[in-house]
Amino acid sequence: MNLKKLTSTLTVLLLLLSCSNPTTGNDNALLWKISGNGLEKPSWIFGTHHLVPLTFLDSIAGIREAFDSSEQTVGELDMSNMTQMQMQIMSRAMMPQETSYETLMNEADRAKLDSTLTSLLGMGLAQFGRLRPAMLQNLISVTLYQQYYPTLSGGEGLDQYFQEEARKRNRPVVGLENTDDQIRLLLEMQSLERQAELLACMVNHPELLKEEMDQLQQAYLAQDLEALWALYTEEEPDDPCPSTDEEKYALNGARNEKWLEKLPAIMAEHSSFIAVGCLHLPGEEGVIEGLRKLGYKVEPVH
Repeated sequence: MNLKKLTSTLTVLLLLLSCSNPTTGNDNALLWKISGNGLEKPSWIFGTHHLVPLTFLDSIAGIREAFDSSEQTVGELDMSNMTQMQMQIMSRAMMPQETSYETLMNEADRAKLDSTLTSLLGMGLAQFGRLRPAMLQNLISVTLYQQYYPTLSGGEGLDQYFQEEARKRNRPVVGLENTDDQIRLLLEMQSLERQAELLACMVNHPELLKEEMDQLQQAYLAQDLEALWALYTEEEPDDPCPSTDEEKYALNGARNEKWLEKLPAIMAEHSSFIAVGCLHLPGEEGVIEGLRKLGYKVEPVH
């Protein structure tokens, strides 16, 4: 099994899930300046998305200047130690010995899952059947994403790009989370039964993933944070695979709260270029509104 691909599965899925203010006005922007509240130098926050090439940065006013004037780069995860990440993922991606897909899924869903895996990856449940359902869901999602967007998926992601550029300039890179945080979020947050339910729904409705990715990309390219937030929060009445409010909060709001506890000290120490998934920016529970509630001035860069 390709460890690098399994590792990229987690990071890509978080970036795809994490694209979220302003809830007032029409100041649509992906880059925001943070100042005030005792900061000696401003910091910036930029909402990233994995389904765009690096050339997209040419359309973001002021982003090169913001990055150049910052002293460190902050991301969801420090991506420098991929080997350690691979080892942690493989140690946690397996199901307990007493659990199998025979106990988690009915025969029809198992057959559909097996055929989907074989079609996409050349191997089926006989080879992948010890992996947790959430791991298989992530692996299928990333593989489909790479098929849907072959011109975009082979390149470097925005988050990784900014971290590598920081290291080239000998600047610190700070992760708001660690690998353990993200593994727990994607592989262990839900029960195995809930994971299997969502996996079965996904393989039975593969067209939904393509539709969601297309809508997300369109809103992101328009830098329309309100549209991005609506895609994440508004429920479709005919959605066969809805997430619960608790699941959405765990992926977004709960993480934002933890980041907002860390960011004041990080920004006070060094002027920071903060690059996180765009869904973490908008909404009442978003980072932009959260920073404003802490007393910072947060304004769009146009």
